[in-house]
Amino acid sequence: MALPTYLELVNDILVRMREPEVSTVQENVLSKLVGRLVNDAKRQVEDAYSWNSLSTSLSVVTTPSVYVYTMTGIASRFKVSDAFNLGLKAQLRNIPTHLMSQRYLITDSPTGQPIEYSFSGVTATGETKVEVYPIPDSVQTLLFNLHVPQDKLVNDSDTMLAPEEPVLLGAFARALVERGEDGGLNSTEAFGLYKSSLADAIAIESSRYVEEETWEAV
Repeated sequence: MALPTYLELVNDILVRMREPEVSTVQENVLSKLVGRLVNDAKRQVEDAYSWNSLSTSLSVVTTPSVYVYTMTGIASRFKVSDAFNLGLKAQLRNIPTHLMSQRYLITDSPTGQPIEYSFSGVTATGETKVEVYPIPDSVQTLLFNLHVPQDKLVNDSDTMLAPEEPVLLGAFARALVERGEDGGLNSTEAFGLYKSSLADAIAIESSRYVEEETWEAV
């Protein structure tokens, strides 16, 4: 089944509102508003669970004597599943920021192959920075397995990766709040359907990917 496009999502909601479909999201004031509501609902659904469709990997290649790196292309809304030093064939440990500060400010700072990491703010362009410990003494590849939300849908043909039904129902409920009651489904009922759909989607997803529900000491 093909992924839904931005325009298809907007038209689906317009039909539910008993409004004419449009040929582009930017066609009129209402379609533009519905487009924004789709993105609002998409963001909320993306943040609700670590959806497999949003899974990706990012490699950080170390440079000797450098311990702060920019995780380019993922902004700051991502979730980390796990991280590895591929050269060591070992999992990296995520430590608190204050502990990383102790590593570098209070104790001596040895060099070696990184075994720990901590996030350290963002760059001027909003990209997340990560610190590793100890200070790399060679070129190493650190692999981060992540869940990264999509950027906002902008073009009519942009496709959405998040579960479709919860996003549609979430955006529809928001649209009803904006428009007010008109004798059809009220916003409270619509939000109830949205919550039920989101819970069902999470239950179905978690039954397929048991690792999202498994915790282990590292």
